[in-house]
Amino acid sequence: MEGKSYNKLVRDKIPYIISASGKTYLIETVTDDEVMKWLYDKLIEETNELIQDKNLEEIADVIEVVLTIASKYGYTLEDVFEEVDRKRKEKGGFEKNIILKKVYDK
Repeated sequence: MEGKSYNKLVRDKIPYIISASGKTYLIETVTDDEVMKWLYDKLIEETNELIQDKNLEEIADVIEVVLTIASKYGYTLEDVFEEVDRKRKEKGGFEKNIILKKVYDK
């Protein structure tokens, strides 16, 4: 049987979507420890797609992967956004487009 190879982490409903299209598939389920490598590869893939396509769908994909990584480390959505808020209050965000070029000694 001929088919296209992917060998990448996919969203949980993808096998059902493939079945619904009348196709068959081969999957492997990995452990939480093993999945971290796949999640980091997925983050790079989705980040590259965001850089190329610059759209809301790709932003959502990057966030989904980051939130899944956070979950695997035991953090909740609330934990992540509390830390985002804490860092924003302490150091600011990135809204002012500041590029640090050099810091001089006194």
